[in-house]
Amino acid sequence: MILLWLLILAGFAVLILGANWLVDGASALAKKYRVSDLAIGLTIVAFGTSAPELVVNLVASSKGLSDIVLGNIVGSNNFNLFVILGISGLLYPITVQSSTAWREIPLSIAVLVLLIFLANNFFIGSAALSRIDGVILLALFFGFLYYVFRQMKAENPEESKPVEYSVKKIVLYIVLGLAGLIAGGQLVVNNSVKVASLLGVSEKIIGLTIIAAGTSLPELTTSVVAALKRNSDIAIGNVIGSNIFNVLLVLGASVLIRPVKYAVSFNTDLAIITGGTVFLFVAMLTGKRKTLDRWEAALLLVFFMVYTVFLFQQEIG
Repeated sequence: MILLWLLILAGFAVLILGANWLVDGASALAKKYRVSDLAIGLTIVAFGTSAPELVVNLVASSKGLSDIVLGNIVGSNNFNLFVILGISGLLYPITVQSSTAWREIPLSIAVLVLLIFLANNFFIGSAALSRIDGVILLALFFGFLYYVFRQMKAENPEESKPVEYSVKKIVLYIVLGLAGLIAGGQLVVNNSVKVASLLGVSEKIIGLTIIAAGTSLPELTTSVVAALKRNSDIAIGNVIGSNIFNVLLVLGASVLIRPVKYAVSFNTDLAIITGGTVFLFVAMLTGKRKTLDRWEAALLLVFFMVYTVFLFQQEIG
């Protein structure tokens, strides 16, 4: 059992290392061709922090582990919203100054509502996500990217600084990053399933907690550093952007590999994320400043703790 936990931790370490290498290499490649820093932050870095979720889900989907596929997405988005924003907001109140964030928060709510609708298949009366649903999610993802690039062109046309990396170093970083993500994903999924089996805990709970928290570590690091540097737009943009990436790209790609059976119990978890995102939006609207204050951030953290206890009590019961 101890060995399995060590292998899971090693998998997370390799995932995070791989994501960092991929982001560094891809960012250097983008800068080499004079893509703006804003473009890099909203696309490549956002993809890099969601890369662990993507790889873990692709591995889980190929093995037909539907509860881990969904649990990782739902759990990661919950962790991003309640824990990462909670910790970041406690460190420094998060004030949204960019108009883009105001559009992205309602957009993330709309994406969650769409997921609930697609997963429950209200038209045909069965709960599942088909390859057609995957195509819809991926099409919306590319639409989101187009929207982001339009915003960047309108708001921030400046050029980036030249890159100092050689082409060989850039390629090496990208290759090592991809290799790390693949190897780390295999370690996490395979050993998490074994732990779940030994403990008698469902794959859903493992996905919602252990795997979700581990794959969200890049987002946690990014947002905490941004909060310490008092860069609120990055702190909140990273979380909201990652949540959109997770549903549209990560889940869309996973479903395209293999249709995913949907346990209706996930409706409660998705409703919680939706409610939390609405709370975030309302918190930004109230008060003299458009800010997530420390007491509101504390509420997010406390709620997550209560939610986690509820999950395990439900499992035991």
